[in-house]
Amino acid sequence: MLPTLGVEVRSPCPGPFINSRLCCPDFRGLYELHLTTDGPATTGAEVTITASLVADDNGSLVLPASTRLYRFRWIHTPLLLTGKTDEAFSSTIRVVGNVPGDFPVSVWVTAADCGMCQPVARSLLVLPITEFLVGNLVVTQNTSLPWPSSYLTKTVLKVSFLLHDPSNFFKTASFLYSWDFGDGTQMVTKDATVYYNYSIVGSFTVKVKVVAEWEQVTPDVGKGFLQKTGDFSASLKLQETLRGIQVLGPTLIQTFQKMIVTLNFLGSPPLNVCWRLKPECLPLGEGECHPVSVGSTAYNLTHIFRDPGDYCFSIQAENIISKTHQYHKIQVWPSSIQPAVFAFPCATLITMMLAFIMYMTLRNAAHQKDMVEVADFDFSPMSDKNPEPPTGVRCCCQMCCGPFLLETPSEYLEVVRENHGLLPPLYKSVKTYTV
Repeated sequence: MLPTLGVEVRSPCPGPFINSRLCCPDFRGLYELHLTTDGPATTGAEVTITASLVADDNGSLVLPASTRLYRFRWIHTPLLLTGKTDEAFSSTIRVVGNVPGDFPVSVWVTAADCGMCQPVARSLLVLPITEFLVGNLVVTQNTSLPWPSSYLTKTVLKVSFLLHDPSNFFKTASFLYSWDFGDGTQMVTKDATVYYNYSIVGSFTVKVKVVAEWEQVTPDVGKGFLQKTGDFSASLKLQETLRGIQVLGPTLIQTFQKMIVTLNFLGSPPLNVCWRLKPECLPLGEGECHPVSVGSTAYNLTHIFRDPGDYCFSIQAENIISKTHQYHKIQVWPSSIQPAVFAFPCATLITMMLAFIMYMTLRNAAHQKDMVEVADFDFSPMSDKNPEPPTGVRCCCQMCCGPFLLETPSEYLEVVRENHGLLPPLYKSVKTYTV
């Protein structure tokens, strides 16, 4: 019978409903379903998957007190179900995969008494199953470094293989480990942990091949041995701490002379190198100089000093592990060879002095030539043929040849007195009296 117009029809189920006839509450978008698993796993091993119903991200909802309102429905084929446990707002299943592959596992939650109602929440995950061993290779060192996969040389490394077997599938198996450290060293052990010391810097890959073997008894085959293997590796970057900086360079230099200082770093690159010139040997402060990236263990510094004095190179270097600093004192003296800015005035002055000296030398040489040039003069006694020579020639003749030509001392003294004004005597003058 149809309801009469104008008469309000009320639903027998209070609150929001998906289906008013079945009284299915509408909880869509109010809850979330979280899935966790202890996979991946090897074939034959048991895997546990847990689904938990939680309130939405806003956290304002409260789960109902009754645990009988919901039902967890799983789809896990082709994985074999080995067990299931339902708890308050959660459900756990245990499955086994006999073949390798990636298998989807889904679950949704519905009202317990309404199989046709929309799910309250649903979720899905992909479970990887492999035919090999599952595990991880872990490398540790006593010295902790802030950089991943970075370790110190000449310090013992602990390398361990951790088998992932939450279901104890390999509890009766025996293991054999073949190690390769990437530097030519190999070894075989029965222990899952080894200790190794790298002596050189560089990047290496440590590898291990794991073999697991155990005995299994089946009704069809009987007693037999099963074996599973796995290959695992880890990348390592071996670094060396900076033990110091060796500085090779002069300690005494002149101004305006190019100086080269070689820095040898006792550590492994890459490096950040920073240096600054100071009057005293003091550590570098924050931001005092700009670092330069250096990709080798040697670096050359070049500098030209313009002022004499005492200086100190403050040098700082660091790599990804450590840092160090060093000082280098140097004494700068004034240069004996002045720079080009002073060379032209000095050269001009020297040229002028040389020109003046040459002028004076040529002038004196010309004057002396006038005094001694007597190539055509006859030095025989005075006669009508040789009249009296000019004064300059006569003076020169009397000075140079007079002592050999004059016969009496009185005549020699007379010549000396005549030439006294021309050339000064080489001896102290003495008064002469004629008696």
